[in-house]
This record gives sequence, structure tokens and C-alpha cells, in this order.
Amino acid sequence: MSTAKVVLEPAFQGAGHKPGTEIWRIEDFKPVALPKSDDGKLQAESDSGEFWVLFGGFAPIGKKAISDDDVVLETTSPKLFSISNGQLKLEDAVLTKSILENTKCFLLDCGAELFVWVGRVTQVEDRKAASAAVEKYIIKENRPKTTRITQVIQGYENHTFKSKFESWPVSNTSGSASTEEGRGKVTALLKQKGVDVKGISKTSVPVNDEVPPLLDGGGKLEVWCIDGSAKTALPKEELGKFYSGDCYVVLYTYHSAEKKEEFYLAYWIGKNSVQEDQEAAFQIANTTFNSLKGRPVQGRIYQGKEPPQFVAIFQPMVILKGGTSSGYKKFVEEKGLKDETYCSDGTALIQISGTAVHNNKTLQVDAVATSLSSTDCFVLQAKNSMFIWNGNASSFEQQQWAAKVAEFLKTGVAVKHCKEGTESSIFWSSIGGKQSYTNRNAAPDVVIREPHLYTFSLRNGKLEVTEIFNFSQDDLLTEDMMILDTHCEVFVWMGQCVETKEKQKAFDIGQKYVQHAVAFEGISPDVPLYKVNEGNEPCFFRTYFSWDSARSVIHGNSFEKKLSVLFGMRSEGGNKGSGDGGPTQRASALAALSSALNPSSQGKQSDEKPTKPSSTQTQSHSGQGSQRAAAVAALSNVLTAEGSHSPRHSRSSPTADADKTELVPTSPHQLETGTAEDVRTEPDVSQEQTAKENGGQTTFSYERLISKSTDPVSGINNKRRETYLVDSEFETVFGMTKEEFYEQPRWKQELQKKKADLF
Repeated sequence: MSTAKVVLEPAFQGAGHKPGTEIWRIEDFKPVALPKSDDGKLQAESDSGEFWVLFGGFAPIGKKAISDDDVVLETTSPKLFSISNGQLKLEDAVLTKSILENTKCFLLDCGAELFVWVGRVTQVEDRKAASAAVEKYIIKENRPKTTRITQVIQGYENHTFKSKFESWPVSNTSGSASTEEGRGKVTALLKQKGVDVKGISKTSVPVNDEVPPLLDGGGKLEVWCIDGSAKTALPKEELGKFYSGDCYVVLYTYHSAEKKEEFYLAYWIGKNSVQEDQEAAFQIANTTFNSLKGRPVQGRIYQGKEPPQFVAIFQPMVILKGGTSSGYKKFVEEKGLKDETYCSDGTALIQISGTAVHNNKTLQVDAVATSLSSTDCFVLQAKNSMFIWNGNASSFEQQQWAAKVAEFLKTGVAVKHCKEGTESSIFWSSIGGKQSYTNRNAAPDVVIREPHLYTFSLRNGKLEVTEIFNFSQDDLLTEDMMILDTHCEVFVWMGQCVETKEKQKAFDIGQKYVQHAVAFEGISPDVPLYKVNEGNEPCFFRTYFSWDSARSVIHGNSFEKKLSVLFGMRSEGGNKGSGDGGPTQRASALAALSSALNPSSQGKQSDEKPTKPSSTQTQSHSGQGSQRAAAVAALSNVLTAEGSHSPRHSRSSPTADADKTELVPTSPHQLETGTAEDVRTEPDVSQEQTAKENGGQTTFSYERLISKSTDPVSGINNKRRETYLVDSEFETVFGMTKEEFYEQPRWKQELQKKKADLF
């Protein structure tokens, strides 16, 4: 019969061999025997007596009894149950949205959380029965009473619920069709009553449409047409003409309200453009972005999904058929397709819809009568003739804009105006003869939804996002990258302290999120995608925050920025000091800060004998504010100076990082009552010491390094267990290399270490 060998800590080897009580104190996750001279002494702050007086004296705090409700359940694979007459039935099929019927209730069991989905047309009795069935299910499965239950109403599913399904298609159908149908029924009813309904069925175009934030006008506009690896600058008279078979790079330079020069950079992709031109446009846009030191907001824009800011800088903007690039011409020839490229002496029909500065984009459509619509205006170019056709339900603003577009396409040409119903035979023959056409507005494809801010992580190429609810400007951490999804646009925001190589992945990360959001949030796969650098946020990004421009110009890491905001100071980002003697200056600044925040600690001595209070302890506290401000200023200057001479990429190895002094206090209590030495992290255990205690071995298996290991490693720094993993096992545990791991913010490192039981 084999017996298990119990491995004890070295400090416990002699336990029980001596009479009397033995006490150990835990230091750095290790037991240290307490000297007999210290028995019965409680170490606490000098003012702890005053603290306990408030409660009537010191008393031991009882331990909370552990109950079943304290058990933390793990998240499991979701199981879906349909609920009918209070009975649960397991659905074995793959989880898709189509399973959920609007006449039933469903239970989604995810282990740690339960979701009760309620169909919109379910009866009150069915909902009550579903609630009772869920309560019985919890009792049957021996779940804690504190198990979280979330009720979800059909049509209002949150992201967490939808992410449990394989896919979640979202219908973008609007109520405009039903509105038009209802209006038609009312018109017919009024006709039966003998009421004059002339003009009632016309859909008026809203004139006072809300205008989104736009870029300041009067800037410099440059546009390049892409042809393979070459780019051709468009002349001024051609700015605003886009061919659907081409790609373009657009750079708009303007001055914001703060008199600051800003840049809007985007590359536009025509729906019929070739892959070669699309890739070249991306590369040329990136080159332009880098040449401007990362200052522009850079966007990727697909035809048909142009955002208001893009449309507004072109007055007018006309999207024409065909293309001029050699790649497009070659593609058309190889496929045997007809080249429909617009030419000034051919036949073309241009549709005029929007008239506001942010939506007055016009589009070339097929030159046939079925393309007409009573709610719009059209410009017909018939060789040397030019017609403007005004639908009966078109607005005066549309008619004016049609005249401007006609002048833009063919300057100085005589224009013939014709109203719907008064067309000449020449007009109809130019578009292939008279045919029926629609008299209704096209359904709008814009769905207004609340914006969402996400943090994210990449694990083995898979993007994992976590939503930040009730977000604000303070959630934009300078050491991190974040995703802002407004449903109409997607932004990848990049903090100043993020590594350059990580910033270069911004569009790849954004595209991964778009692919995810297409399935679960119903956004378009062609949604405009932007990348934004901290400090260069455009107005149409800032509008989703309560933006404080003063905060955006503060330099430094998150800790320095918090200090600057807390004490009403500005960090000097342009410190030109050499940075020599940084550790000494830093230690002095930390000591000064600690002294200013806790003057009473100045009188503490290592000796336990009472000492005579110094004069500084008896002085008034009136000078503490100035001392604190001076200390923070000194600390901020030192941190900024060191940051400018110590780039983040120098942290290439965990060993080098472990020897550095940690600048950020681990808790507010440390900052208030600790000394400068307390703020520092404990120095790392040397490799020689580790090797000496482990037979020359300096790397160990994951099973031996976890905090709950049955065969733990001795002679290591327990706060940095992950550094002793071999590179291959490190990537398996954390899903990234050591270099990528240590480039993350410290809070994110610690969170991942806790999940891996290496904290």
C-alpha cells in the first residue's frame, strides 16, 4: 500500500517538537518564524488606538462561515431549454437566433449565469410559469440562491446573451414601408369620402435635418487616384468625381477651433475596384499617415457607406460608373464585360437625393426610365444635351442642387428643365422609352443606436472584447487601445504609450471586430473604419464623450495624468533634461511626496523607544498643501524626464523589468501612509540564488509554479512566477509571447496572472 508524501515548508519542519506556542508571520507568501521576544505584540500604525476608540475598543473579528451560496460557479457551454406549460425541454440543435420563437419563453443556462428569454407575443401566464420553472430548475441543479438570473425581452438582447449563439443576424428593415402603406390606405379612405387628397401622398423631405459634427471648412483638399502602385493627383476641377472601378486617397488639412492644424486622411474603395488597387490605396494611405507623424485620423471607406464628414468636404460629390485605372480596364476586358465608364459626351443619368451638406452625394444610375423616382430629381446627360427632371414629390432644394451638379459635370452647357408629366419625346428616347417607375422614397439604411466602448485582447488570433458601460473620457487609458462602435462607424483608439508595432495592427484589429459585430450587432461589413491616435481625436470622435480638451493635452502615463488632474497641474511633456541620476531624483521625489502626504511619519524611528517630538511635528498644517504640491511637481518632472529617455520597448525581458523601481503605488493606503521605500516593489530573487536552491535549474513547469501546486518551487520570487516559464509554455498559458505580455499595462498583466493562478 503506497502512502503519499507530504511536503512541508522548511519553516514547518520542526513544528511540534518544542513545548509552547509557535507563531509564524507570512512574508512574501512564505512563513517566517516569529521571535519569542515579539510574542503577544500586535504591529500596527501609531494612530491605530484612536481608530479602535471609535468602535469602543479592539475586538477580534469573527470569520464568516462559508456556505453554499459563497461558491463561485464556472461558466459552462450554454444549454438552451424551451419552456412550455412550465416544463423545460432541452434544445439539441446548434444555437441560432431562428430557434427562439416569439410565442415562447426560453432558458439559456451558462453555468455562472442564467438568461430567461421572453418572446414578444407571449401571454402573462406563460411568463409567470417560466419564472416558476426557472426557480425549480435552480433547486433541482443545486445552484446557489445567489445565482444571477437575467431576463431578456425579444428585440432587446444584450451583447452577452447574443454572444452565446453561433450567429445573430440583425434585421435592418425599417418601418418606412409600412408607413407608406398606411398613408396610402388613409388616402384611399379620404377619396371615398369625397375629400380632395391632392398632394397628401407626397412625402416631404425634411429640411431641418440634424447635422452631425463636421470638419471645419476652408481647408486644403488633396485627392489621388490609384493605379497599381502609382498615384495621380486630381486637378481642382475633378475633385468630387469618383469612379466605382477606382480607389482614391483623400487628405484634408484644416484648422480646428483650437487653431490647431489637423488632418483627415482616408482611402475610398469603389465597389467595382480590383484587389490590386485596394491594397495599393491602403499602403499609400499608410505611407502618408507615417509621413505626418501619425497625426491624421485615418479611415477606410467603402462606396455606398461614406460618412457625413467625408461627403461634406466635397461639394458636390458624384459617384460615376466605370473606372480609369489599368487594373479595372484589364479586368473588364478579361471578363468580356461592357465598359460603362462615364464620359462627358455620352449618355448618363444622375440621381439627386440628399441636399444637406453632409448627405448631398449623387449617384450615376442606369439610363433607363425605371431608374426614375417621383421623390427625387435627375440630371440626364444625352450627348450634347442636358436635362433636369424634377419629380412631383421632389423638394426645391433638390432642384437647386441638380442645377449645381449639371454645371459641375459640363460647365457652361444649356440645361433644359422638365417636370414629371411634361417630358418631351427627346427625353424619353434618350433613356430607352417611357416606362413605369416608383413614386416612393427608398427606405433609409441608417439605424440609430447607442455607442459602445470596448477593451479587447487577442488570444491565438481570436479577438475577445469586453464592454465598458457608462464610459467617459477617463476610460481612454494612454497605455491601451480601445474600440468605439457607433454602429455607423468603428474607431480604433490608440493611446500614446502603446507600442508602435501594436499601432500598426489597428486596422487588422478593427477588421476582426467588424467581422464579429456583423454577426452579433448587425452592422454593415462595409462600415467606415477609423484609427485615431491619442491627442489627435477629431470632432466626430469627441462628440461621443463629455470631452475636456485640457485633459487631452496632458502628457505622461495614466498615473501622471491622474496626479495632474488631482492637483490641478500640467505635466511638462517637453522636459529637456538629460535624465541622469533618475533613480536618485525619483527616490527623493517619492520621499518628499510621502513626507508631504503624511507628515506624522517623519517622527517614526526604527527604535521602539519614545522620542521627543521634533519641531516640524508641532508646526501648523498650513504648509502641507504647498509641500504636497511641490512634491508632486518634483515627482511628475522626474517621471516625465525618465519616460522620455526610457522607451517602453526597452522592457524586452522580465528580468530587467523586475530590477526597476515601480512608480505606481499598489494602493491609496501606500501613497498616504507609506514611505518612499514602501512604494518600491520588492527586488527580484537573483538567478544564481534560484539555481543554487534548485540544482542549477532556472526554469520550471507550469504545474510547479502555480500558487496551488502540490510540488512548489523554492527560491523564486513568488510575485513573478511567470518569469520562470519556458517561452513555449508561456505562450501556451497566456496566448502571447513574453515581450507582448510585458508591453501590456501592469493591471492587465496582473489580471491575466490571476486567471492563470500565477499571482
